[in-house]
Amino acid sequence: MSDRTLRIPAPSGAMLAASELMPQGTADPGAPTVVLAHGWTLGRESWAPVVRELQSHRPVRVITYDQRGHGGSTWGSARSMSIKGLAEDLGAVIEATAPTGPLVLGGHSMGGMTVLAYAGAHRSTFRDRVRGVALVSTSASLEGRPEARGEAIAMALAARVPLLRAGMFVPSRVLRELNFGENPDKQHVRDLTRLMGRTSLATMGRYFASIRDHDETASLDELAGVPTHILVGTKDRLTPVRWARSLHDGIPGSRLTVLPGKGHLLTHEATDVVADALLELVDQR
Repeated sequence: MSDRTLRIPAPSGAMLAASELMPQGTADPGAPTVVLAHGWTLGRESWAPVVRELQSHRPVRVITYDQRGHGGSTWGSARSMSIKGLAEDLGAVIEATAPTGPLVLGGHSMGGMTVLAYAGAHRSTFRDRVRGVALVSTSASLEGRPEARGEAIAMALAARVPLLRAGMFVPSRVLRELNFGENPDKQHVRDLTRLMGRTSLATMGRYFASIRDHDETASLDELAGVPTHILVGTKDRLTPVRWARSLHDGIPGSRLTVLPGKGHLLTHEATDVVADALLELVDQR
């Protein structure tokens, strides 16, 4: 697998860091380009084990990128970003890396919300080009989510401290309990809590209200007839099974996989299952 780093201009002057991941040998020219969007406080490297597994079975070209304010991507002049704004960033990534040809889109958590928003905002392109969609540990809305006391205030304060990192204030134990299910691999826990800990408090805070208030239920109609695989773990505390079932109910013909004992970070807890879902979508004709 070869890796080429790209810098992609996005709205409001942001620059998005992306990776073009090519398989060993030659990519199948008839295969879709797979574009993957990561979740809140993570980064494009969170997709790495899934990409390795996928490319061990199919010679496909994969694009991963850091969402605005994460990893190597800048904020530009924006000081907050709606999920609909992230859809425009995804559009910029697609235009820069795969302007023509079929696509498979995958989104984990906030990345799944981004894909749904893209479907709603770019209806023609979505229907013409997207061969399949994988929605991993995500939701069309967070309706009914209980808010912890003081949560919104804490996040508003976090949004004002751009130089501090989440890992300085959020213990690894808390990140592990929120994000992982039963008996996770210890190295995966270390790697991903380290990745989340590097995210700035400002990025964590600036996205909080956008995720809390987002509602892309109207976009679900655009996925009707597009092969869609929804995956969720029974121990997911952030985007629980009931929201995945709501997604499934709202997308006619979609497939739902519920993974016993798994948590929110299915890219690492159930790498083979996520890769298999993408593999099936890549093979759609």
